[in-house]
Amino acid sequence: MSDREPAEATSTAPSARSASAFPSTREFEAFYREFTPKLVGFLIRQGARLTIAAEIAQETMLTAFRKWAEISNPHAWARRVASRALIRHLSRADAELCEEVPEPSALLASPGAAAEWEQQQDLLRLLADLPPRQRQIMAWKYDGHSPAEIAEELGISAETVRASLLKARRVLATRLAQREGGEER
Repeated sequence: MSDREPAEATSTAPSARSASAFPSTREFEAFYREFTPKLVGFLIRQGARLTIAAEIAQETMLTAFRKWAEISNPHAWARRVASRALIRHLSRADAELCEEVPEPSALLASPGAAAEWEQQQDLLRLLADLPPRQRQIMAWKYDGHSPAEIAEELGISAETVRASLLKARRVLATRLAQREGGEER
């Protein structure tokens, strides 16, 4: 069974992993603890505010828990489900990037060093100006996925992914150059 579409996880077809492979919830608990902060960051890089990213990540993890035995690639499945939920949210509401240091959350480590936080905020400001699809593709790339993997997960061609990455990188490089040129004056 493919876990390509989240809705397919509810089908009665045999899953890639059987329920007997999970006699307890230990594997899911480990996945939840390790991956939830990464999923929140993934959503923030796509333009979600911290509170929305945390909420979507939590809802995604709840769904993953319910369908755990049917999911063959939990990391990709969770990114796909959360990304789609964010797109639905953004289409319903005006989302803004956070402008101030976020409050600590149980789903995220403490903001920590100011330099790291500032670097992340710079990245978010740059990504915010990209079209949603380019921002989405850049978030997948930032998380270490190849264009072929991104294409498979998003249901588009690898050429489209590479073209979007090229366009996004050009825009980001131009904006960085303009910003650096303006700071030197």
